[in-house]
Amino acid sequence: MPVNLSIEDAPDRVVEKLRERAQRHRRTLQGEVLAILEAAIEGESSFAPAEVLAEVRRLDLRTPSEAADLIRADRDGRRGR
Repeated sequence: MPVNLSIEDAPDRVVEKLRERAQRHRRTLQGEVLAILEAAIEGESSFAPAEVLAEVRRLDLRTPSEAADLIRADRDGRRGR
């Protein structure tokens, strides 16, 4: 069931930037805030830093490019869900 949320005492500067962003995306202010929240939740990592380190060690990754390839593959896999 949907829930109504409110943000109290939002700074004028933030509200104005949200309005501008909403207008660019052809959304209402509420629609823009919801889109931002949804994007933040979808991008949220479910791994703790210790888990990531353990996985890096398990995979024996030694260079940044190896790690970047792994991250890209994981990210691309999530897009297909």
